Amino acid sequence: MSEELLEELRPVAFGVAYRMLGSVAEAEDVVQEALLRVHRAVEQGERIESPRAYAATVTTRLAIDQLRSARARRETYVGEWLPEPLVTDPSGDPARRAEMADSLSLAFLVLLESLSPEQRAALLLHDVFDYGYREVAEIVGTSEGNARQLAARARRHVDERRPRFETSREQRDELARRFLAAAQAGDVGGLESLLAHDVELHGDGGGKVPALARSLHGRSRVARTLLAWARAGARIADASVQMVEVNGQPGAMTLDGAGGIISVMALDIGDGEIRAIRSVVNPDKLRHLGQVADVRALLRGQVGSGAAD
Repeated sequence: MSEELLEELRPVAFGVAYRMLGSVAEAEDVVQEALLRVHRAVEQGERIESPRAYAATVTTRLAIDQLRSARARRETYVGEWLPEPLVTDPSGDPARRAEMADSLSLAFLVLLESLSPEQRAALLLHDVFDYGYREVAEIVGTSEGNARQLAARARRHVDERRPRFETSREQRDELARRFLAAAQAGDVGGLESLLAHDVELHGDGGGKVPALARSLHGRSRVARTLLAWARAGARIADASVQMVEVNGQPGAMTLDGAGGIISVMALDIGDGEIRAIRSVVNPDKLRHLGQVADVRALLRGQVGSGAAD
């Protein structure tokens, strides 16, 4: 099998694996193994009608196995678990981006965590990647009827809790800019005016750096906490905040003076308000994005470059 074909299959396989696992590192491991198996099958003379479908099948089955072993680790995770964020490219076909961003958002990936591995696979393969139920059944290893049931149960569960994002990219980006400006200016009134009454704030430090022990709810509590975070960030020499797109949603990346990543934050925006904020500060979940700051050293006032080991 040619290197070119394997490289064509890689983003497809990663799209499935990352949504299944919520981890870049785990998804990349699964993709590497899946593509190796596709290559071996071709080398051994196996007739593969659709390399894309074959790669998706192997990737999904490996991801299901990985999820089963990850369950125990997630149960002992310190604090709230959030997916590893992706800083996504805002260019490209707007309709396709909107469709894929909805299934890529941190909010959606967190909802998937409450599903069984098989439900997760059935929902993603059918609703996101447009596989028919017969194909889903073959991939998951069940009957077509059961594949329909798995997807239907998963869809009901997700639709009850799924956030509805703004359709206008300009509106959500403008709201994100106002949010960051208010936080950096210490404008509590301005900040509260942008937050939904029942806004949620989630943080993931994984026990590696200080973070919320549990999620916070309510406009006033969330605004006060965000301003405290902004004040702490302002004390770090030459720290900066960049607006970025995080998993297809508006967000921000905080950097130290040497360009080390301190945090990545994603905003869920609906009905002209910020409905949820998810902040990832666990350095292990940021390494795929570049150099990571030593947050503990920064908080102690050791404000050199300090890339974490």
